Amino acid sequence: MASLLQDRLPINQDVLLMQKGTLMRKVRSKIWKRLRYFRLQQDCMTVWHARQAGGKAKPSFSISDVETVRKGDESELLRSLAEEFPLEQGFTVVFHGRRSNLDLVANSPEEAQTWMQGLQILVDFVTNMDQQERLDHDWFQRGDKNQDGRMNFQEVQRLLHLMNVEMDQEYAFQLFQAADGSHSDTLEAKEFTEFYKALTKRTEVQELFENFSADGQKLTLLEFVDFLREEQKEGDHAPDLALELIDCYEPSESGKLRHVLSMDGFLGYLCSKDGDIFKPTYLPIYQDMTQPLNHYYINSSHNTYLVGDQLCGQSSVEGYIRALKRGCRCLEVDIWDGPNGEPIVYHGHTLTTRIPFKEVVATVAQYAFQTSDYPVILSLENHCSWEQQEIMAQHLTEILGEQLLSTTLDGLLPTQLPSPEELRRKILVKGKKLKTLEEDLEEEEEEEELESESVEEQETELEPETEFETQRLSPRSMDKKEKKSTPIICPALSALVVYMKSVSFHSFTHSKEHYRFYELSSFSEAKAKRLIKEAGNEFVQHNAWQLSRVYPSGLRTDSSNYNPLEFWNVGCQMVAMNVQTAGLEMDIYDGLFRQNGGCGYVLKPDFLRDTQSSFHPERPISPFKTKMLLVQVISGQQLPKVDETKERAIVDPLVRVEIFGIRPDTSWQETNYVENNGFNPHWGQTLCFRVLVPELALLRFVVQDYNWTSRNDFVGQYTLPWTCMQQGYRHIHLLSKDGTSLHPASIFVYICIREDLEVDES
Repeated sequence: MASLLQDRLPINQDVLLMQKGTLMRKVRSKIWKRLRYFRLQQDCMTVWHARQAGGKAKPSFSISDVETVRKGDESELLRSLAEEFPLEQGFTVVFHGRRSNLDLVANSPEEAQTWMQGLQILVDFVTNMDQQERLDHDWFQRGDKNQDGRMNFQEVQRLLHLMNVEMDQEYAFQLFQAADGSHSDTLEAKEFTEFYKALTKRTEVQELFENFSADGQKLTLLEFVDFLREEQKEGDHAPDLALELIDCYEPSESGKLRHVLSMDGFLGYLCSKDGDIFKPTYLPIYQDMTQPLNHYYINSSHNTYLVGDQLCGQSSVEGYIRALKRGCRCLEVDIWDGPNGEPIVYHGHTLTTRIPFKEVVATVAQYAFQTSDYPVILSLENHCSWEQQEIMAQHLTEILGEQLLSTTLDGLLPTQLPSPEELRRKILVKGKKLKTLEEDLEEEEEEEELESESVEEQETELEPETEFETQRLSPRSMDKKEKKSTPIICPALSALVVYMKSVSFHSFTHSKEHYRFYELSSFSEAKAKRLIKEAGNEFVQHNAWQLSRVYPSGLRTDSSNYNPLEFWNVGCQMVAMNVQTAGLEMDIYDGLFRQNGGCGYVLKPDFLRDTQSSFHPERPISPFKTKMLLVQVISGQQLPKVDETKERAIVDPLVRVEIFGIRPDTSWQETNYVENNGFNPHWGQTLCFRVLVPELALLRFVVQDYNWTSRNDFVGQYTLPWTCMQQGYRHIHLLSKDGTSLHPASIFVYICIREDLEVDES
């Protein structure tokens, strides 16, 4: 293990066997199953594969890309091949983001165990590594082309191009010689760390440090307090915060004892979560979670079972696993009659693949509360016959057990929806219901009193109501039916719907007069947009007392998304997204739900929780105070290459700042581009925005590679709510298109928010 890990990673038999290599079967489908030779490299950080031992190898994956390793019996694909390959010989490598899982089958259970245990050891080790150590190691391995554990100057020059650095050759050689303490004309791992440190020196941070430091060597406690109060807008708690930050980020013990901050400590603070643009106090759960469900935005997924497009894509329980792990709390399940009396899940009238309903329920039971303890809502699109609905009810009841909410919390008739706090670790069913909740509760009381009543009499009582409820099925459900006649709802399934009864929408007046707080309607994106335009304020008031769900147009066959903010602006709680599709819209969605512990529930602003609210997103009026936002884009750090295959291509970066909110607030501005510098570009430009309703605004910082011949290429982005933004000198740590970290890529900015007195006075 000739790498930076050598001194740190304990010798492990599984890891050593992985380095020798193993012939395994790579499985992509029931048809595609091919032998490949997998081997862990000597760096213990990358796994390569070839068609056979000794064959031409290429990288398969990096340990830092791996989220976890699952056993064979947890893989949907490997379970379907259990007769061909014993499940104990299989395992699955699960990656961060949207990258497809890697299913492998070893030649024996022992070999599978070796790889599962070895990979998990390495994943845990890398997860616990210091980020800077991991970074030093990654760059060293990429630069050390012949893998001899040292780099000559030619390899360093190649690495500089990989790092997006266009540097004077003479200056680069000076840095190289200064780091070459062994005078061997090569850099070993520890020497490379010194070279990298010199390379990443931050002159703009040094200047800022010296502006507040009397001697240019350190910040005294009072100097640091002044910086926190004046520039970082930390207010009255700046003195206490200064002591905490020095204790946390000052590397020298003597500095901590003297309550002073060195330049290294200052840079450490600015690059940390405390120096991040996102308020660290808003990352854990910080909101009141005891309000009714309709007072929250709820992280919701559309056609959750799909991991591809809407016509021919794959249906998979993996869709539910990924949605739940990213914080989704409302999942959609389209259920149809399946073979052998077992209901199946797929997108009706399409070529999408099918999965058993009971597998979906089992997956939800396993993963529902791994990311968040707050309630999960199963939105059932029920297209099944009476008989298979009974099977559905049986699976929900037996598999979910105590997790399933099948009656009101205290058995009494509520006057409002329960809170996320009251519904912790509960799974709720959303769907059609034969009766009202009041009738259900009355019937439960009658059953207790009249236990001898016959089943025949109970069924007779249901018939007229069943007929009435059938006529009220929503147009969307009618469109998706396979049968011409609408199937009657089975009482066993109906009884599982408690606080989430689906009803058709006619008008806001009709809902107010005829519906109850536990009844909710679904809106297509087109219908919701029309209602916003025609009756925006009524929509706001409607969503203050009743839940609404919005879903993407059926024309979005490519699983594209709409901008969720348009619907959030009128208080729609469940704005369902095709979460499998990355892009601007999912950046905005993830940006909102990044706060509050990523628990999937975000409290709406107070003016969207008031049934008498006068707010209209198209025509906002006081008490909103216009804010001025100044964003000084200072510099960038270690931006990734757009095209990794072009070693000598270096980005020409620019920064685009976008604001999304109500229509008048939605705007963007961008800096000039910096030519040939993705490593440490400097812009020093200030962008200015006016925002009327900051409570609904999100900011998206995008770095692009300027291209004069075509559209600019995406480099990285970060999106956050206005309410979660810190003022002052802040780092913005960039994310990929897929939402995964691009560490150490960041941009350094100065944020200032002011009251816009001119606008307010007029």
